[in-house]
Amino acid sequence: MSDNDHESENVTMQPVSDEALLEDKNKVENNEEVKEEESFLSRFGKAFGNFIRILIRFIATALFIILIGAGLYYGIPFFYGKFIEPTQENTIRINEMENQISAVQTQQSDLDARLRAVENSIESYSASIKNLEDMQASIENQLQENNDKVLIELKHEVMLARAFDLLGRARLYLSQSNFGLAKEDVQRVRDLLFELQTETNDEVLNQVVARLDLALGNLPQFPVVASGDLEIAWQILISGEASVIPTSTSTSTPTPLVEAATPTPFDVPSVTPTP
Repeated sequence: MSDNDHESENVTMQPVSDEALLEDKNKVENNEEVKEEESFLSRFGKAFGNFIRILIRFIATALFIILIGAGLYYGIPFFYGKFIEPTQENTIRINEMENQISAVQTQQSDLDARLRAVENSIESYSASIKNLEDMQASIENQLQENNDKVLIELKHEVMLARAFDLLGRARLYLSQSNFGLAKEDVQRVRDLLFELQTETNDEVLNQVVARLDLALGNLPQFPVVASGDLEIAWQILISGEASVIPTSTSTSTPTPLVEAATPTPFDVPSVTPTP
């Protein structure tokens, strides 16, 4: 082959090589642009994904805070009304019950003291009644030997003193709601005063006996009315005047609880048996 042919081939091949190089260069540039676009999209996607995750976390945190706030807002009043308030009410009720128990104990102590006073009074009346019975028996023995006027008057005074003590003890029995013993004492007073009235013809004693009969008729079914009758009988004996005492028991006031006994409202002279 001649030199001219070689030159023509070189001339022909050179443009082809330049075009290939240009195409390769364009491809490389296109690839770089594609890579740049892909890199931008990738970064944008990552950034957007991070934003979405942050937004989701923010929303979740906000919802969590809102739920906690709502729980506190509604839960605290519910918890207070369900547990704290009933506990406080129970504490107040317990304190009130303790105060009531203390008041009841105080009242019980006062009642016990009054009952002891009544029992002591009953014992005092009983001792006085026993002494007066012995005294009356001694006087009656002396009267069998010597029917002296002074002894008769002394006997009447002793009988009246016994009546006072028996009537006082009967009123105390009524205050204890011991209606059986109260009725026994009222009956003894009635019999004693009836005997005394028979011997003295005293109209005042007649009024007392009538009032005692009313009291006996009201016991034990109507103790309050009977207590009023005994109070009137007591006042008649104390005053010695029947006219100042009303005959109706409808407005009578029951006898209050007696704190201490006062047996025999007058002094009874001592009696020395005659040998």
